[in-house]
Amino acid sequence: MDTKMLEGKTAIITGASYGMGQTMAELFAKEGANVVLTARGHDKLDEAVERIRAKGGNAIGVIADVCSTEDTRKVMDAALKEFGDLDILINNAGIGEQKLIDETEDDWMRFVMDTNLGGPMRYIREALKIFLPKNDGVIINISSVNGIRPFCGATYTSTKGALNTLTKNVAMRLVDTNIRCNAVAPGATVTPAHLANKAGEQPGGAKMLEYSGHYVYFPGPECAPMDQAYACLYLASKMGRAVRGQVLQVCNGAFL
Repeated sequence: MDTKMLEGKTAIITGASYGMGQTMAELFAKEGANVVLTARGHDKLDEAVERIRAKGGNAIGVIADVCSTEDTRKVMDAALKEFGDLDILINNAGIGEQKLIDETEDDWMRFVMDTNLGGPMRYIREALKIFLPKNDGVIINISSVNGIRPFCGATYTSTKGALNTLTKNVAMRLVDTNIRCNAVAPGATVTPAHLANKAGEQPGGAKMLEYSGHYVYFPGPECAPMDQAYACLYLASKMGRAVRGQVLQVCNGAFL
């Protein structure tokens, strides 16, 4: 019988009702993990959970907003109640946008910052209440190539750059423990959000794409959601046991 790399582990994956998050959840369940999926709405979340269960995996869904500390704690409690422990946290939930700095309103800026950076900070803080006492755990932040190459919206790129820094800061804090913190930085990945971005349908439209086109090499293939899921599996499993504080860029060489 094949050995499953995450057998018996429990993983929380935020924003996992579709796209990359859903693919990560399905792969982790296939590899033996109990998965806790979060989203802000029921319909797609329920469908994602049922897809995993239909294939024999263990999964639950929790309605939660990453901007809420109360909801964050609710997700942690649900994982412990259903599966008895927490071993892996993947901060995947986020907002993509293309607003130029000169069209970025305060309310929008605060909303994107609270989601893309505040959310991971809340989840890491609450997860460490479980990880530190047992001196074990894995944290994976889903960043973006735009955290280094600052195109897309001004607030989006700023939050992803900050998330990269947070990843290293947390890794430094945990360097003398058995808790690892890393990030995966996807390049162009074929998801609903990416397709909306290419079509100029994200908040801010397509104007920023005109500026950013000079700074990327793009005749190569786009990534698939599974490419990002495989990177997370590497970091979450024993294969990544010596990797700490790194931002693993998965982009098919488009953003070197």
